[in-house]
Amino acid sequence: MTDSVTARTGEGPSAEAIESAWRRVQLARHPQRPRTLDLVPLMFEGFTELHGDRAFGDDPAIVGGPALLEGRPIMIIGHQKGTDTESNISRNFGSPHPEGFRKAQRLMRLADKIGIPVVTFLDTAGAFPGPAAEERGQAEAIAASIKLMTGLQVPIVVVVLGEGGSGGALAIGVGDRVLALENSVYSVISPEGASSILWRSRDEARTAAAALRMTATDQLELGVVDAIIPEPGEGAHSDHAATARAVRAAILAALRELAAYGTAELLETRYARARGMGAYLETGTGSRRPPEASSLRRRIGRILHLPGVPRRPRWSEIWPSADDDADTERGA
Repeated sequence: MTDSVTARTGEGPSAEAIESAWRRVQLARHPQRPRTLDLVPLMFEGFTELHGDRAFGDDPAIVGGPALLEGRPIMIIGHQKGTDTESNISRNFGSPHPEGFRKAQRLMRLADKIGIPVVTFLDTAGAFPGPAAEERGQAEAIAASIKLMTGLQVPIVVVVLGEGGSGGALAIGVGDRVLALENSVYSVISPEGASSILWRSRDEARTAAAALRMTATDQLELGVVDAIIPEPGEGAHSDHAATARAVRAAILAALRELAAYGTAELLETRYARARGMGAYLETGTGSRRPPEASSLRRRIGRILHLPGVPRRPRWSEIWPSADDDADTERGA
């Protein structure tokens, strides 16, 4: 079966690439790897967890709430796996139900309303695929979350901590800056799932991991993530405090960079970033169809945003840009 698949798709990944990718997968799944609630106390102050989706219930597979980063407010949302069998069962192994995604949406809307940035942490094998989740609208909850994030008028920084799996990760993974820990993985499907589909067996999971190009290095090359955060020692599991310092510094740098953007520019670049992933070159005769006129919404937005009158969004007043910080230091 392996030979036939290779023949159809071209030369497969080398043995070295397969082993390297599989090692990253194992490190991303390491039982001692820091979870969202392990890192939050080390990076932020005053975190207050909020519960429930105001419709069905609370999902412990997704946690979130407001906190302070260097004295400035942000909204934190992240997947939460357990650390042992009992806690993993209570957290549903980090695989959210629809109420988890709807809780995340509630927190996003709150952040958008009061004008504070959103920081999300991805660490899930995927959304829960059981009948109960489907009955409560799993697909709709994921799609609604993605749609909501594309239009939030505050900066969004996404950090892939461990596994970034399928729609369960993408539901809170739309951002202006997407960062990934060195040994994290990000993919549309798990290696075991891909192996089961392509080879009708889970035995080729190692080969699938390499073919999926799911490591942080591959994702950076593909433009899915914007930067890789180095991990200490043998991996993030070996030193939670050092990992937290590195993640915190990367988040701060991203937020200071985004603070220089106006609302319109922020939304346009977020949209362009999402559309730029998976770009391809099409050769041949170009289309003769004339370009479509701008949408009514975009035209009204241009009219309301008068030229020559800069409007700084509320979050940029709370989070000064790197240039603002430099000006303050020079003035001091």
